[in-house]
Amino acid sequence: MSDKVFDRIEKKYLITDAQRKAMLDVISRNMHEDNYFRSKVFNIYFDNENYDLIVQSIDRPLFKEKLRARSYGGYDRVFLEIKTKLLGKDANPGFKRRVMITKKDFEEFINGTKNLVTLAKKTIEKEDDLQIASEVDYLAKRFDLKPRIMVIYGRESYKGEDNLRVTFDTDLKYRLKDFQFKAKKSDKIYFKDKCNIIMEIKAHGALPLWLVKAMSKNKVYPQQFSKVGRIYEKLKKEENV
Repeated sequence: MSDKVFDRIEKKYLITDAQRKAMLDVISRNMHEDNYFRSKVFNIYFDNENYDLIVQSIDRPLFKEKLRARSYGGYDRVFLEIKTKLLGKDANPGFKRRVMITKKDFEEFINGTKNLVTLAKKTIEKEDDLQIASEVDYLAKRFDLKPRIMVIYGRESYKGEDNLRVTFDTDLKYRLKDFQFKAKKSDKIYFKDKCNIIMEIKAHGALPLWLVKAMSKNKVYPQQFSKVGRIYEKLKKEENV
């Protein structure tokens, strides 16, 4: 399988800072800090003017798909990603296909100056990149997708055996315009309560027993949580979208 395509099980947990500290006490003994341990993550989610992709995702269909652009603070690259998820009885396998371009080229893409296939040729790493870029172009054109919501947060990442990965996302914020990959004073805070940390576990198989026991001991339970979906629902209540 190409290293530009990821298939894995993803589970999210809304936790308090106290739960995070308790989990880290166990994680630090069984996992290691990732190569990019601390990062500022900027995600731009694409949708049409009716937000059909986000609304469909909230309805939890058997198959759902998202298009987003991701960049990291201090990094001059943007990943255009198609994320799909298949909902099943026992697991929610997710697939992610992505292609990388520069921030300058990303501006051309969202302005409609050039398509992604043309831009991806500048930084192509593998032939698969052009196929993924072609899929992005098709999806964007088919659904008339434009940047709609930017989601920003800080992330701490840990990695373990068998491609196990655990992340903690904090300080979740968002904005609806001025889609530059940098924080702004006008960014809106999402969380208002003490369960304001998103722990996410990504694995390619069963979770290790030590992790399952730690979650049970600290009352950490999986929840359905889409960052952009929750933000959309909040904005809908406020009638800002």
